[in-house]
Amino acid sequence: MFDLSLTETAAALRARTFSSEELTRESFQRIARLNPALNAMITPAEESALAAARAADARIAAGDAVALTGIPLLHKDIFCTRGLRTSCGSRMLDNFIAPYDATVVTRLAEAGMVTLGKANMDEFAMGSSNETSFYGPVKNPWDLERVPGGSSGGSAAAVAAGLVPAATGTDTGGSIRQPAALCGITGLKPTYGRVSRWGMIAFASSLDQAGPMARSAADAALLLQAMAGFDPRDSTSVDQPVPDYFSGLGQALRGLRVGLPKEYFGEGLDPAVARVLEGAIEEYRRLGVEFVEISLPNSGLVVPVYYVVAPAECSSNLSRFDGVRYGYRADSPVDLEDLYTRSRGEGFGAEVKRRIMTGTYALSAGYYDAYYLKAQQLRRLIRDDFQRVFEDVDLIASPTAPSTAFRLGEKQQDPVAMYLSDIYTIAANLAGLPALSHPAGFADGLPVGLQLIGPHFDEGRLLNVAHAYQQVTDWHLRRPPETAIADGV
Repeated sequence: MFDLSLTETAAALRARTFSSEELTRESFQRIARLNPALNAMITPAEESALAAARAADARIAAGDAVALTGIPLLHKDIFCTRGLRTSCGSRMLDNFIAPYDATVVTRLAEAGMVTLGKANMDEFAMGSSNETSFYGPVKNPWDLERVPGGSSGGSAAAVAAGLVPAATGTDTGGSIRQPAALCGITGLKPTYGRVSRWGMIAFASSLDQAGPMARSAADAALLLQAMAGFDPRDSTSVDQPVPDYFSGLGQALRGLRVGLPKEYFGEGLDPAVARVLEGAIEEYRRLGVEFVEISLPNSGLVVPVYYVVAPAECSSNLSRFDGVRYGYRADSPVDLEDLYTRSRGEGFGAEVKRRIMTGTYALSAGYYDAYYLKAQQLRRLIRDDFQRVFEDVDLIASPTAPSTAFRLGEKQQDPVAMYLSDIYTIAANLAGLPALSHPAGFADGLPVGLQLIGPHFDEGRLLNVAHAYQQVTDWHLRRPPETAIADGV
């Protein structure tokens, strides 16, 4: 049952091949066997999950089920979940029990999905390797000595290892797509405003976006269908109809024009990854896709712009965690200043502190115009590049990550090298564009992802293109060896 797609699982549930309760119990047994080696799941919710599974079985029996009813999933631990710890991977929120559900959590629960618990993540979504979590690093199920990517590494590893068929993630600069690529699954960052951010703990408010992580584009389409839509509680939510993403799959690709940015296929891209992507591009050509070389001349600005804008917004958003209202509080403070200083110093990890300090500096008097304002001006140039290119092509294809999964600890002492792990994904966040990563092959036994970027609100086309590719390839069906994971404890 753990190799089935979401649609196959739904069909099996309706045929009474197994019940949602049986599937949920079996999932927890699998988690108990494999998760100690992976550290992908940090907060189980077995009691509430079994209750939700029984409710889903009742809906199915009554003929009241929808496509996702009874199917288990994990939520990235950045989404507030009522009555269940929401830690954001940080000591700062290790004791925080959310009093409400995030909109994404509510919508998937209304669709009948069964929340098994919370997935590990980089602290406050700040990281590209899932090594900054207070609860320890997540391991890549394809090689337990390597990272799964970040910050949604727990979600990606859990889906890749078959702990759950699907999970939620968030993407601020590639945090859905990069771990999806490194773990060999499909991940989609929707257009900014397509999915509600209400109840999703903020890192960088103008960049953060929630999205689905699953094995295939078809599964991601089902998830996005349930997650997307206007939310009046989120001021950045866009009031625009949600198309039927799943029904839109299966359209022919002949005549589709896809741009290949020359800046993305040169220096810095691992040659083994490049060869895999060349093979994927040839497969797309056989499906009728026309590829043309394009230029995104401001690509060299994306990393410096991102690492001014994101830390500045993080500095502002994380100022609320001060030891006074909720979360971690230092013991026996001598005065208010000591309370603030020690609560934040002890509650935040090194990477979060680095970004807070960087952002505070960029926003400080005398530097705001030179750094933050200038970064926003350059951000507009990056967005203009995409608008110009989309006048000539339908989509853009590129690497998702410059290499396969690197070894644990390999880049911990070199923040710049770590930041460059997201060099191909950041631009879509700065421009607010939808982007998807799907499995494209393997290099040295490790998964490689291909990224597709589309115009605003073109998620349906991204999903259809990836789905067409997955109908003629089997990379998304490959699974890491379970025995190697179970023996890796």
